[in-house]
Amino acid sequence: MRAARLIKLVLLLQSRPSMTAAELAAELEVSERTITRDALALSEAGVPVYADRGRAGGYRLVGGYRTRLTGLARGEAEALFLSGLPEALRDLGLADAASAARLKVAAALTPSVRDAPEAVGRRFHLDAPAWYQDPETPALLAPLAEAVWDDRPVRARYRRGDGEVERALQPYGLVLKAGVWYVCARPADGGSFRTYRVDRFTEVAAADGRFERDPDFDLAAFWTERSAEFARSLLRAEAVLRLSPEGARRLPHVTDRAAAEEALAAGGVDAAGRVTVTLPVESEDVAFAQLLGLGAEAEVLSPASLRERFAAAARALAGLYG
Repeated sequence: MRAARLIKLVLLLQSRPSMTAAELAAELEVSERTITRDALALSEAGVPVYADRGRAGGYRLVGGYRTRLTGLARGEAEALFLSGLPEALRDLGLADAASAARLKVAAALTPSVRDAPEAVGRRFHLDAPAWYQDPETPALLAPLAEAVWDDRPVRARYRRGDGEVERALQPYGLVLKAGVWYVCARPADGGSFRTYRVDRFTEVAAADGRFERDPDFDLAAFWTERSAEFARSLLRAEAVLRLSPEGARRLPHVTDRAAAEEALAAGGVDAAGRVTVTLPVESEDVAFAQLLGLGAEAEVLSPASLRERFAAAARALAGLYG
C-alpha cells in the first residue's frame, strides 16, 4: 500500500512544477504528516525530492528527474478507457486503478501538453444517470464486474416476477443505461445471450475456471439490437391520430421515436396539411399520458375509449380555465 502511494507521490511531482503538502495530502487521501514522512523516505532512497520552506513552499523534484515507472498495468490500462465515467469507475471498484493510470499518462507527457487532461476535465463532463433520479449502486455490481473482467462463470440468483430463479451464467459485459446497470450474459451450458438488470440479482458467486469468450460477440452491437427489440416489444397497441404540422413535428419527442417516425412516414396528409397516422403504443394509459402533452395539436380518432378520455380531459380543462 505504501509503495503504491510513494509511486503516486513521485508521479504527481513529476507532472507538476511543485505541490504543497496539503495538495499532496488531498490527492493521496493521507495526512500532511504522512506526506512529510513519505518525502523523506523518497529522498533517502535517492529520489531528489526537495522541500521549499515557507508559506508559499512545497515539494518538487530537482534537476528534471523523471521516473521510468510509467508503464501501465493491465488493470490501469483498462480503467483508463472508462476515465470519463467517474461514478461508473467507483461503482466498478476501478477508481484507484484509473487514478494511477491518469497519473502515469500525465507523467509521460511533455511539459507543453501536460495540462491537456486538466483542460479537458474543465470543459467536458459526462453525467450518465437520468434526470430526477438518485442512482444507487447495485450491491452485487462489484462481484459481477470482477467476473466480467476475468471471464469467470457465476452462479446467481435473480428476482423474476414474485419469485427468484437460479442461473449459471457466463457474464460477457456490463452496460450502464440511464443510471441503471445491466449485465449481458448467456447460460453456462450454452444458448443465446440475454440481458439482466444488476439490481435484481440477490446472490452472485464466482464458479471455478474461466469460460472461453465467443470471438464474434460484440457488446455494443448486441446492446443496440436488443434494446431496440425491447422498446418495440412494449408497443402492443395502436392509436390512430390526426396531427397538425406542429403535432407531427413534436410527436417523436413525446413517444417512441422510431415508432413515431415510421408512422409519420406512412401517414397520409389532407388538404389542410394534417397527417393521419397509426401509431404503435405501449398501452392506452401510456398513450394518454404521452399524447396529452401535444394538446390541440393531436386529435385521437381511435380507439374510441382513448378518444373519450381525451374528450373528458378537454372538458375538465375547460371547466378549470373557463
